Amino acid sequence: MHVGLVVYGDLEETSGGFRYDRQLVDSLRDHGDTVDVVSLPWRSLGRGLLDGCSRAIRSRLDRSVDVLLQDELCHPSLWYHNRRLTRPGAVVALIHHLSSDDPTKRVNRLHRPVERRYLESVDAAISTSAFTQRRAGRIAPSPAGRPRLVAPPGGRRAAGSTREAGVVDRASTGPLRVTFVGNVVPRKDPLTLVSAFASGRVADGDWQLTIVGSLENDRQYARTLRTHVETLGVTDEVTLTGEVSTRRLESILECSHCLCVPSRYEAFGMVYLEAMEHGVVPIATTEGGPREFVDHGVSGFLVDPGDARTITRVLEELDTDRERLARMGVNALEGARAHPTWAESMDAVRAFLERVARSP
Repeated sequence: MHVGLVVYGDLEETSGGFRYDRQLVDSLRDHGDTVDVVSLPWRSLGRGLLDGCSRAIRSRLDRSVDVLLQDELCHPSLWYHNRRLTRPGAVVALIHHLSSDDPTKRVNRLHRPVERRYLESVDAAISTSAFTQRRAGRIAPSPAGRPRLVAPPGGRRAAGSTREAGVVDRASTGPLRVTFVGNVVPRKDPLTLVSAFASGRVADGDWQLTIVGSLENDRQYARTLRTHVETLGVTDEVTLTGEVSTRRLESILECSHCLCVPSRYEAFGMVYLEAMEHGVVPIATTEGGPREFVDHGVSGFLVDPGDARTITRVLEELDTDRERLARMGVNALEGARAHPTWAESMDAVRAFLERVARSP
């Protein structure tokens, strides 16, 4: 099978969506398929719409491949071209995150008609969560019979690399250690987490918070976060690491009790799954895909965006009931093991692409 993969920028970007794309490219090539990566320049919505009319862009897209697989993030540059392509056997959208669903983007409403036009232009769609598939269907209802697939991401670790006994031992030791992992941007909402953390038992080092993630994506917001930490008087208990290596991230998670990323929206929420692989209890958002693998009150918690009071209450309950913390950590570990692996999801995607390519 010959596949073209259309992405914005460099495939080596660090976000979860790009990691998914890399996993897929590697899997297809391991099966003997040919994959051409078509990298388009990052654009604002306005510039992307201009690329959507560019003959140079269209010539790069109109290639003889069995399937032209497009990261839906690129929709501003693709919305007009797809119906005019003649050489690809099929055009398939790979939907990680719908821009018009992001409540923190001021131009999200402007994305809606463009995303609708784009989603109407493809022959099939792959979504990384059932939530995202449903949301895409509301934006652009699919004609009966249009192929669709949900293929979730896997995690980072091999099953069995964390043991239940270690999770139980960790739960009983030391101050409550809370971790945030994600770019420091409004959608991930670390400000709410810091407010919740400061309202809890931080005196005398009872709690510790580590915020892991790039401080460069929105420097003004990162400065606001630092000021918030200082204003609330928790500078000794809160550490901002910036971006770290995979090995360093894993070492932080191995020592953590809870992962809390109170996002205002998560299409899937890969970081919660990665924490669960370490037996770390996730406190996840109700908005999006996390409820598909976080069992509220059993393997983790689902909290409404902006609800600092509930986050504080959850942290206090876990801190005072370490047996429950241990039990939920083990449940999180088991939930991660039951989740589809990368190999299983990527094999499902490949089989789906082959079916679409063979369709008349």
